[in-house]
Amino acid sequence: MSPGGDPSEERVGYEVADRFGDDEDVHIGGVASLGDVPSPFGGERDPDPCSLVIFGVTGDLAHRKLMPALYDLGCHGVLPFGTTIVGYGRQELDDDELRALLQGSIDDHYGADTIDGSLCERILLTPRYVQGQFDDPEGYARLGAVLDDLDAGGTRGNRMFYLATPPSQFGVIVEQLGASGLARKGAFDAESARGAGVPGWTRVVIEKPFGRDLETARALNLEIADVFDERQVYRIDHYLAKETVQNLLVLRFANGIFEPVWNRRYVDFVEITAAETLGVEHRGPYYEEAGALRDMITPHLIQLFSLVAMEPPVAFDADAVRDEKLKVLRAVRHIPRHLAARCAVRAQYVQGVVDGDGVTAYRSEERVAPDSHTETYAAVKLLVDNWRWQGVPFYLRTGKRLARRVTEIAIHFKLPPVLLFREPAGGGGLQANVLVLRVQPDEGFSLNIESKLPGHGTALQPVAMDYSYGTTLNELPFSAYETVLVDAMEGDMTLFTRGDQAEEAWRIVDPILDEWAGKPQREIPIYEAGGWGPETADALIAGDGHTWRRP
Repeated sequence: MSPGGDPSEERVGYEVADRFGDDEDVHIGGVASLGDVPSPFGGERDPDPCSLVIFGVTGDLAHRKLMPALYDLGCHGVLPFGTTIVGYGRQELDDDELRALLQGSIDDHYGADTIDGSLCERILLTPRYVQGQFDDPEGYARLGAVLDDLDAGGTRGNRMFYLATPPSQFGVIVEQLGASGLARKGAFDAESARGAGVPGWTRVVIEKPFGRDLETARALNLEIADVFDERQVYRIDHYLAKETVQNLLVLRFANGIFEPVWNRRYVDFVEITAAETLGVEHRGPYYEEAGALRDMITPHLIQLFSLVAMEPPVAFDADAVRDEKLKVLRAVRHIPRHLAARCAVRAQYVQGVVDGDGVTAYRSEERVAPDSHTETYAAVKLLVDNWRWQGVPFYLRTGKRLARRVTEIAIHFKLPPVLLFREPAGGGGLQANVLVLRVQPDEGFSLNIESKLPGHGTALQPVAMDYSYGTTLNELPFSAYETVLVDAMEGDMTLFTRGDQAEEAWRIVDPILDEWAGKPQREIPIYEAGGWGPETADALIAGDGHTWRRP
């Protein structure tokens, strides 16, 4: 769920709710009780109960996303009975204070008057809290004692460690989980757990960013491999859990009309856009370290790109899908550092007007350096050296304080070789067909085609064949973080990033980061808040004879 959410929207049963925030999709409201709720998924989701250990349980991620998602899972009727939340953090709290904190997270997100009290009672029945530093062996010993106690109860010995902490703590926590014996290496499912002589499975969920560059990503992968089996590791990209992104594979591989034209013969170019109207808000220190390329393009847009460009997998399972994603990432043409300026642009927003309100420049944001050269906009051009995509450019762009909040994938098809009909109404020439997959906020997809204008003659007009989840579904899909949690509980790794994929994503952008880091004294290009980015981004795509979509 979103940091920018409005908790006051009306929510009734499974009716479609309003969309809100900077990066999330739909959700549901209160219900009578956990036992009264039929799953809208026909009972297909049946995860095992577990001890859900949240490192950094008092932090922003747990408050704004994890607890609302757990509440929504309860509303959907799929949160396993016996699942117990265990918080680990540096603050001094007892179990009752943790329970009040978690209840407050749900109240803040939805409004205390709209939630279902009995449902919260079941979700927050017996939370446990362990106080300790992330590098404190004694804290992990206390955590182990709590988990041993829960193993004898309803969790069946299953443990899921969720690292909702700053990235600097990932390696520290993983090391301590190994040193304390809590990692239980190799226990990735019930069968492997029995073989390892432990009562249940153990999994670790790691948030982004996964490293800061190729070197740090490799180092973190090595640290994790010393402690966990790769089949226990769930690297999150919540964008891949969004309904439209998952539907991309269905569109490609379950419909005979798309896959035959999904190649260089028919596709002219591809755009993947993640635009935000928000600034950095309270995340100034984090964003100063990350920037748009590390924050969005590496963990999210490159993963979306891999789903668009991958070859058909031999089966719809985690290993097969992730093998094909890795292959296409490895096929991305290397960008030499000295040519990075031809393939990537960066910029930073200055003051402007967004949604009718004046907004300040990035350098005037809270806890941002007044002379910062951090990019708030980044665009990258990728070329794929394989049989399917040779010569087709993929343009990835992301930015803050842009004209509209939208994340979409646009497949631009080539024009017919000969125009047999009159010019389209209004002039401007024939428009190419475009398949647009809207990831957020209005999840769905559309296909833009040319059609005959009614009346005499054969003048053309563009029309859109559109499908929107929000207006056609009576039952709501899972939100992204609900999907992430349930998939991890079920052991389904399809939507999670494998270690070698994470390294390949960094391999693609590392020369760009090196080039930008080598020129910190150069004034970064700017763009006015409320627009669609810098002129340099327009020049990047115009060099190939294309223009950006204005969603």
